[in-house]
Amino acid sequence: MNVADNIQQITDTIPEGVKLVAVSKFHPAGVVQQAYDAGQRIFGESRMQEIDKKHTELPGDIEWHFIGHLQTNKVKFILPYTHTIHSIDSWKLLAEIEKQASAINKPVCCLLEIHIAAEDAKYGLTFDECRKFLAEGLWKDCKFAYIGGLMGMATYTEDEDQIRKEFRSLKQFFDEVKSGFFSEYDNFSELSMGMSGDYKIAIEEGSTMIRVGSSIFGEREY
Repeated sequence: MNVADNIQQITDTIPEGVKLVAVSKFHPAGVVQQAYDAGQRIFGESRMQEIDKKHTELPGDIEWHFIGHLQTNKVKFILPYTHTIHSIDSWKLLAEIEKQASAINKPVCCLLEIHIAAEDAKYGLTFDECRKFLAEGLWKDCKFAYIGGLMGMATYTEDEDQIRKEFRSLKQFFDEVKSGFFSEYDNFSELSMGMSGDYKIAIEEGSTMIRVGSSIFGEREY
């Protein structure tokens, strides 16, 4: 498993303008360093304890993304070194991020997590819940926790038509809320969708940010 070669293979196939988030969760800092040495700068983690430890062991110019379900009581701990949070699924969580970000005077990119998969296990807002959330308008008062786009995960299935349909529906929804709520907001620009098994389809359907773990680092080390 050559991490540098894997990163090169992926970056060679993704168009300019698509960001690669290397999902480093469950992999030790030494392996993450290999990816860093190969030029990768954006890394995704899903557990507070893990990102807290790694950010002290690894170079300071890494752009850390939190990609897991986030509890409000963990927000203040990860915020000082976290650039983007991919999993906003409630006003309560966004409000807590705003509170903690304003306390340290730091902007944080927040992606609204949208439920597009035919699986109950995944988190996220439905399209209608997201429309209601945006229409209520409380997010407009946030000075530091800004909504930078949407995130979604397709169903874990071999059926590529279903995956494509789900990604396409999220891109159409992204375009809808961009024109309906964020036409004046340049910051609203990211569509985070696509993982190791389906990122090529996601890019074809309009993803601007892919979250790739096993295709870079191999199977997770639990």
